[in-house]
Amino acid sequence: MLTETRIKAARPKQKAYRLADGNGLHLAITPEGGRWWRLRYRHGGKEKMLSLGTYPEVGLALARERRDDARKRVAVGVDPSAERKAGKAAGADTFEVMAREFMDRQRRKVTDSTWQRDMDQLERIYFPTLGGKPIASIEAPDVLACLRRVEKAGNVETAHRARGLAGRVFRYAIAAGKAKHDVSADLRGALEPAIKKSYPAITDPVDVGALMRAVDGYTGHPVATAALKLAPLVFVRPGELRKAEWAEFNLEGDEPLWRIPAEKMKARREHLVPLSAQAVAILKELQPLTGHRSYVFPAIGQADRPMSENTLGAALLRMGYAREAMVAHGFRSMASTLLNEQGWHPDVIELQLAHKDRDETRRTYNRAARLPERRKMMTAWADYLDGLKASTGNVVPFKRPA
Repeated sequence: MLTETRIKAARPKQKAYRLADGNGLHLAITPEGGRWWRLRYRHGGKEKMLSLGTYPEVGLALARERRDDARKRVAVGVDPSAERKAGKAAGADTFEVMAREFMDRQRRKVTDSTWQRDMDQLERIYFPTLGGKPIASIEAPDVLACLRRVEKAGNVETAHRARGLAGRVFRYAIAAGKAKHDVSADLRGALEPAIKKSYPAITDPVDVGALMRAVDGYTGHPVATAALKLAPLVFVRPGELRKAEWAEFNLEGDEPLWRIPAEKMKARREHLVPLSAQAVAILKELQPLTGHRSYVFPAIGQADRPMSENTLGAALLRMGYAREAMVAHGFRSMASTLLNEQGWHPDVIELQLAHKDRDETRRTYNRAARLPERRKMMTAWADYLDGLKASTGNVVPFKRPA
């Protein structure tokens, strides 16, 4: 059996040689230094060879996974080499080509982080075994085998999300005339049920007061500190906060506003965030430090990139808040819970949270007509948090909407 240590220690020789792993898998090392995974197998009474990729792009674990998948196909009478040739002959009809074509069209419809997450899942879960197959030849058990590996690793929610992603690829292929059936639809009920978990959040007013005092006393990097202080005041998604750019802000006048472009939003619609006096003060204090840059919260040492997605979570951990108690996304749940409890109109809260409204006419009306209400709510919310922060155990009354 091979190990990563043995593979890395292997050096080219004058002649090509092999390092055997087991069950027909070996690593062929060429005199030029190339390292190719090969699988020797028998089909129809003949010995055949299948390429499984190059090292280190394909690591030992993935090579074994591809070997096991190929051997399973041989066991049921499928010749992996012939199957691959058929896929290449099909050209644009392969699962990988159709999936990449679908993802190219998704770039304009979803956020960068969502696009990258879906692309990573395709490359990690599906392409190693299904990528070269004609999409029309793929059956439900083929997709299920990929998902079972994810499920077995304990990532049930990811498996369900990946099933949905495969379904979107198949439906795109159907529309393109390359497939006739979405086989992922046949897998409903085949996976373990996913238990949906809410983001951990603090919603008790007394505990929120303690959290706000901890945030106010945080002494990390100035950029991270400013982002942490701003997060509860604007309660946007963490990705929207860390990618904020100075060009999106108007900090002057009586109605300061943060205008988040549609391409940064989950729903791909421009989002307006009225800024309280407290939020403006935080941003103006940070402006001398990063105002000459594009990003409001640039990465440390990499001013052309936004702050890391782990920064706020790490700050909360350093403050003593475990991930099971509070995460950066939890500021949204905190605001939603308390604003609803205090009597603000649910539509106004939902608009400020940028949750999708299925009614297009209503959404257009709300966006145009309810900004004054949202501004009033955001000002009252910031004042309420200040009151909780100053409190030492008593619940501070919220300024209810008039």
